[in-house]
Amino acid sequence: MVSAKDEDIHKSVLKLIDDIHYGDIKGTYNIVVATILVLKEIINNTEWTTAKNLMSVISRNGKYLMKEIPLEFCVGNMVRRILKIIREEYTSELQNKTEETDPQDSLHKILTAEGGQQIDFNISVPSLKSALIEHINEFEVELETCGENIRCQASEHIHSNEIIMTIGKSNLVEEFFKKAAATRAFEVIIAEGGPSLNGHEMAVNLAKAKIKTTLISDAAIFAMMSRVNKVIIGTHTVMANGGLRAVSGSHTVAQAAKHYSVPVMVLLPLYKLSPLYLCSHQQDGFNKTVSPLQGVINGANAPLLERIHVYNPVFDYVPPELVTLFISNTGGNAPSYIYRLLSELYHPDDYEL
Repeated sequence: MVSAKDEDIHKSVLKLIDDIHYGDIKGTYNIVVATILVLKEIINNTEWTTAKNLMSVISRNGKYLMKEIPLEFCVGNMVRRILKIIREEYTSELQNKTEETDPQDSLHKILTAEGGQQIDFNISVPSLKSALIEHINEFEVELETCGENIRCQASEHIHSNEIIMTIGKSNLVEEFFKKAAATRAFEVIIAEGGPSLNGHEMAVNLAKAKIKTTLISDAAIFAMMSRVNKVIIGTHTVMANGGLRAVSGSHTVAQAAKHYSVPVMVLLPLYKLSPLYLCSHQQDGFNKTVSPLQGVINGANAPLLERIHVYNPVFDYVPPELVTLFISNTGGNAPSYIYRLLSELYHPDDYEL
């Protein structure tokens, strides 16, 4: 097995892996911010002369990160996003440099590049590092305002006297409801989200915000769905086909919604959008299982585990045909539009690192 030392992995990458494994950094947003800081540190403190050198360093460290933390897809998303930024800034700086020396040659290169000619990333551009850092700083600001941009759309999607269902606890969904409650009255039905039952905390928080809230068991989802106007849920990851990796129980909610023709809306910060494909029959390959003692089996019955196998998956796969609309920080998009968002976020050459 190849060690981190053999692969020349940056020490900040190793620290990030430890912090995530030991739970010092939790939550997709916090992991995304930490990943960007690590990649920025690599750009600043690693010796490189050309864009190709830098992309090689980022790819090598990114691959190692993804290998060590395979279930945090957002890490790979950020590696791909930084690679796209490097490509864009290099092309822009190279164009500026060439324009200063030979404007006609610059025009010829732009036209031939648009015609499909590969850009040469081996040319040294001294101004590249400062341009990269500036662009990444702008991207960090974009990440900070991501949640607020989604919350600002709440009044467009939630109307007076509607009954809305969600499942478990999502900080973004909670803030989305609170934002809408500032201008209109509506009711929220929360499925408790077993076995973690964190829907209880969500219900308490919404009730404190003076939102009419009803907590139900997961077994009552189908029975209650006939009264619901729309479903609004969060997600951990959105795959390239528009399918979700969402909290366990989300698939049940989405199927019940489809039966009653209730629209399903998913709050999607774009850093959760992955260019990888995944189908329902591959669920074991992208899921995470935790101890059955966490809500499935009572501690007093722990000896049962010696005689039975109990699976306690954290996520559900929800296929794209069960989703009506993604509400991202750039607006609302149908699942069929995901391919377009991917082309704006990542370069096709970086989909498979």
